[in-house]
Amino acid sequence: MSAPSPVQPRLLFQKARVARRDEAVFVAKLVVALGLVGFAGYLALAPSLPVALAGTLLLGALYTHMVELQHQCLHHSAFRAAKPHRLVGVPLGVPLLVSYSHYRVRHLQHHRYLGTPQDSEFFGFDTRKPLTWGLLLRGLLDYPRLFAVLKDIGQSYTGRWTYDLGQIAERRRRDIIAEYRLLGVVLAGAAAVAVAGYGDLLLRLWVVPLLFAVPMHFLVELPEHLLCDTETTDVLHNTRSIRGSWLTTWFTNGNNLHIEHHAAMTVPINRLPERHAEARRHATHVERSYLDFFRKTAAAARHNLRKAPEPHTPGSWR
Repeated sequence: MSAPSPVQPRLLFQKARVARRDEAVFVAKLVVALGLVGFAGYLALAPSLPVALAGTLLLGALYTHMVELQHQCLHHSAFRAAKPHRLVGVPLGVPLLVSYSHYRVRHLQHHRYLGTPQDSEFFGFDTRKPLTWGLLLRGLLDYPRLFAVLKDIGQSYTGRWTYDLGQIAERRRRDIIAEYRLLGVVLAGAAAVAVAGYGDLLLRLWVVPLLFAVPMHFLVELPEHLLCDTETTDVLHNTRSIRGSWLTTWFTNGNNLHIEHHAAMTVPINRLPERHAEARRHATHVERSYLDFFRKTAAAARHNLRKAPEPHTPGSWR
């Protein structure tokens, strides 16, 4: 944690448009991700169980990475034109069953209402609750979200899907319904693959990687606002950045530089590192590494465990 500087930052809050070079950087990230998915899929299909397990684990990590690329698309900070963002963003979310347009509506609402009771992030971990081991475990194993997606798909096909956190434009609602119907087609296709006798293929390339990806994605999202000041709208106090390494910055697609992102959310992700020096000088919650953050999280959970009241036992008066 750094000591905030009394001098106001200059670069941190400046807006910036997507330039040709920024677009090229994002396209390169897509190419790398798709190439790695192909390599991981090859490993996942290997006859050797350890190699196949490594491949499915890598696929889970890459599916998590793809949602972070989708996150950049939903901010329209990947391409110079608006239209490609949804065209690219929708398929990026398919492996983790994430609707691009639903995620976009909820996430932009999160940016607008961060630090207020109206804040509600798409992936549902409430950082305003007291941190406990149980809360962390439920977030880590948030497989019920997948069943919630099935409900959204069903409601989309029956015409009963509605947005549950306020009013949205009818066009956005139609986009969300169309994407959930697309996910329904994908799931039906997966079921057909299994029935046709290729269940092992489905398990190795999607089901098992998806099981790995759920906790991975939780760990990527967790540091953003956890243990920060949830009672202020000031991004210098309610959000965390992690310096990290080139690997964690690539894997999270710059999600580690979250103060910089919230300060100017339409700035291309590849240009956030140049703003990190100001975040270190002015913000409250800046960590050197993810290891430092997870140590702090574990310490807070242990502290809250010691503070917890003793359980009621039969025959006691409490």
